[in-house]
Amino acid sequence: MRAKISLTSGLIAVLLLPASCFAQSPDSTITPEMLLPHLTYLASPDREGRDDWGKIESRDYIINHFKSHELKPLFGESYLQVVPQFGSEDEKPPIVGQNIGAFVAGTDPELKDEWIIVNAHYDHLGIRNGKVYPGADDNASGVSMLLEVAAQVAKSPCRRSVAFLSFDLEEYLLWGSRWFLAHSPMDVENIKFCLTADMIGRSLGGIDSPIVFVLGSERSLQVREEIKKVKVPEDLELARLGVDIIGVRSDYGPFYYRRIPFLFFSTGEHPDYHTPQDTLERLDITKAARVSTVMSQVAFRMANTEEEIIWNGEVSPDLEEVRAVNRVATHFLKADAANQFEMTDLQRFFLTQVKSKTNYMIRNNQVSDNERKWLVRATQIMMLTLF
Repeated sequence: MRAKISLTSGLIAVLLLPASCFAQSPDSTITPEMLLPHLTYLASPDREGRDDWGKIESRDYIINHFKSHELKPLFGESYLQVVPQFGSEDEKPPIVGQNIGAFVAGTDPELKDEWIIVNAHYDHLGIRNGKVYPGADDNASGVSMLLEVAAQVAKSPCRRSVAFLSFDLEEYLLWGSRWFLAHSPMDVENIKFCLTADMIGRSLGGIDSPIVFVLGSERSLQVREEIKKVKVPEDLELARLGVDIIGVRSDYGPFYYRRIPFLFFSTGEHPDYHTPQDTLERLDITKAARVSTVMSQVAFRMANTEEEIIWNGEVSPDLEEVRAVNRVATHFLKADAANQFEMTDLQRFFLTQVKSKTNYMIRNNQVSDNERKWLVRATQIMMLTLF
């Protein structure tokens, strides 16, 4: 907790603060209609899979959106941070990418030097063997969220400063986000929280499911408490899991390794992942809007909370993880029974066992250290064998 101050001096300080210091987002709702123009542009075949010239056009589109809402450039006078070739030994290594960054300054005299990072990568796979990889879900969906949350924060600035980053080269070993943290325009110790979206408009395995996976709450008590206060839209389920269960899959990775509290949102891999079939027509824009609405609330809550945001070095058993794995097993068994997802007898048996054991933990309302170890292994096997 922060140092206490006297009642009189504290009251005077509160009265002198601008009204925007107390903002908790008057309306965090993001609608499909708000996302559609961004998705249409970014996932268009004209963008050529957001590589080479299509990436430049997408970059300009993102920057123009930031400018239209009067966000300030994050890198001095520029919205761009050049990223050199990985592993080059040249004195002046070739430039292979550019991160895009803008920010809204914080309003609280004590907290404005602390930073919240909201991010989603804009690069994709380009054209391969003559076929365009549009990347509507991966990751035009995340960038569309980023743009709308940026517009909301610009209208209602927060107590902490909020940076909006669209990383390049995520598809190449997270090189853009790794470079950013190694050459950050702010002190890295002042980055208090990272919010990442990658693929938020489909569903795991391509089945009809309301689940969105949320990783990272196990690493900060403050983050866990704030996400519990979020109002989740109807027809959406948050499934909280630890990073050790799923692994590092996107640009939250470098923040995780730097022990910066974070949350990662994703609806999971589907059969069109990294294929030319990841198109706008197959995207569930309504679901993407619901996830974006939750992420907007999280951004505002973390940027305005009075609590100090602290990294938790130890991961303790959490019944929410059990419930998440139980819901996944239940959804896939139902899809299998309805002939919407094909399983082998062995896969079906294994999922039935996972559902049974997680049901037992839920009934007992507790999970032990050994049971969590089993949960980690079982989930990893489930992910490897089903997808």
